Amino acid sequence: MKRGGSLPGLRERARRWLRRSCCGLRQVRRHWRQRPGDAFTHAYALSVSHRVPLLYLVVIFDTSLIALCFLGTAPLGLILVGPFMGLLAAYRALYWMPARVARRPVERLRADLQAMGTLGGWAALLIVAWSLALFPYGDVNQRAMVHFVMAVTMFSAILGMAYAPQTALRFALAFTLPWSVFLLATGQPNAVPISLVQVFVTGMLLAMTHAQHRDFVRLELSRQLLVRREEQTAELASAHYRQATVDHLTGGKNRRAILSCLEEHLAGPEGVTRPWLALFDLDGFKHINDTYGHAAGDHVLRTVNTRIGAVEGVTAHGRLGGDEFAILFEAGFRTEAVMAAARTLSVAIRDPIAHNGATLRLCGSIGLHRVQGTSASTVLERADAALYKAKELGDGAIVPFGPDDEIELQRRIAVTRQFNACALQDRLRLLYQPIFDFRTMRVVGMEALARWSPDGVEWQTPGEFLPIADATGRTGELTRLVLARALAECRPWESGLEVSINLAARDVVREGLAETIAAIVTEAGADPSSVVLEVTERSLQLDPKRAAAQLHAFRAMGFRIALDDFGAGWSSLSQLRDLPFDRIKLDRELAGALSTDPGARAVTGMIVALAWQLGIGCSIEGVESEPQAVAARALGIHLMQGYHFGRPEPAETALAAYARAVA
Repeated sequence: MKRGGSLPGLRERARRWLRRSCCGLRQVRRHWRQRPGDAFTHAYALSVSHRVPLLYLVVIFDTSLIALCFLGTAPLGLILVGPFMGLLAAYRALYWMPARVARRPVERLRADLQAMGTLGGWAALLIVAWSLALFPYGDVNQRAMVHFVMAVTMFSAILGMAYAPQTALRFALAFTLPWSVFLLATGQPNAVPISLVQVFVTGMLLAMTHAQHRDFVRLELSRQLLVRREEQTAELASAHYRQATVDHLTGGKNRRAILSCLEEHLAGPEGVTRPWLALFDLDGFKHINDTYGHAAGDHVLRTVNTRIGAVEGVTAHGRLGGDEFAILFEAGFRTEAVMAAARTLSVAIRDPIAHNGATLRLCGSIGLHRVQGTSASTVLERADAALYKAKELGDGAIVPFGPDDEIELQRRIAVTRQFNACALQDRLRLLYQPIFDFRTMRVVGMEALARWSPDGVEWQTPGEFLPIADATGRTGELTRLVLARALAECRPWESGLEVSINLAARDVVREGLAETIAAIVTEAGADPSSVVLEVTERSLQLDPKRAAAQLHAFRAMGFRIALDDFGAGWSSLSQLRDLPFDRIKLDRELAGALSTDPGARAVTGMIVALAWQLGIGCSIEGVESEPQAVAARALGIHLMQGYHFGRPEPAETALAAYARAVA
């Protein structure tokens, strides 16, 4: 049992040893093979091309030397084999010149490397066979010469093929085996030591070749890894550059790239004519987004970007943000030429844009300014001022920035800085204009009119400082301050007067404003019904949905709402039907024409009749004479406001006049 049980264990150990041996042989064979892949093929071919021509030069020299040594001793035909092999070696040396190898495709290089291993082995056997054929014809010195030269040739071939280890192994076998067998067969006295030396030296050279090939593979792998990392770094840098300079939506330049272009032009030498900067802003873009969706808006922006690039004279363009584009026109353009190019652009933008079966139409306003100054921000500031002026004109206007605009810009910059830095409660005062009821011939309310002063001496009207308040984001603060001060100065719970205040456009769409002003009114001790909030048609057009929701919130809080400046421009009758207005306040232009223009009276009468049918009250501002007041009263308007009834006065003066009228 014991001996029978040990046999399976021996067999198992033998099988494991055999498997390990096979694995080891496969591992050794794998190390002697050339690594696959295009990169390694290039590396092998280039490395070999710097060694093979030198190796072939050794072959040419050695075969020529042996042929000369045996000239007159061996048959001529046998001797001429050496020069013939030298010619073949010269041809192969030229074929493997580095300059030629570098121009070949990788498929050709792969085939050359495979052919070199096969041809090298047969060439080595041919040279060995030729040298062994000459050996019997020589004397002792000639034989020693042949053996020595062949050994040197073999050693050179093995070392020369360090980066083609399989070829080196074939060279070694092709020389060592035939020569060792031949020497042992001839029975020479030193055959055994010489053969042992040949085998030992050949083994050492092969070990060196294997080590060199292993180091070469490691170095090449490191190089390939470095190349891949460099490529990844370059791709990442390129991606970062695209992200930093390319607008992801339109594919054109982004704000950073445009600013960089401007800085480059500004950094140029003095006296060089610089290009024109045009700021282009789409009119009606928000309507397209709201009506057709953001996908349509994105399509419009991409189309506009393409059309800008197609305009002659445009050297660079990109999107600054939203629907605003910056365009650089050629420096050689004079004012007339750049205006013509801008008009061409404006016409191109007006062309319909098709999207999902819909036809989109829009235009754009353009502000122009010749690039000059100390920084890109100053250039943008002036082009933006021209754009603002163009947008006020409307209908895709084009406005160049001129000397008068520079004066106005500097004044506005100074005022804006003062407004942004000041404490509003210290620089703001309120004037009150009475609202007169023609039926009772009494004052029934006061409209609070804000005045702001940058220096405490010169006071500006809302038309002058409200755009600055909007630009600096202080309209909400302004509204809260005006309401609180108007309630504190007029005290409607004591006087019985209604207090009217004007809401800025941003107030109408600002979330939570209804709750905020309701808290102010409650804290002051007033009733929301004593406060009239006046809004303009323009403020309702910024965001109709949000504005409607805000007006309903005001009404739910108990405030009364008046539509101010009705009839000053385009008026939507649907707003009167859908929005919760308590009063329509007719514009002063209608008041000025009532006593002299039948058309104005007809329009006013129609508005009053429509308001009466909708259950909405009417008032009119800007009444400056008795005939205007009588004409308004004849049309059914009883609430009036204007210089005919009283000029804007401080609270004490206005309330004192009201008290005297009551007495």
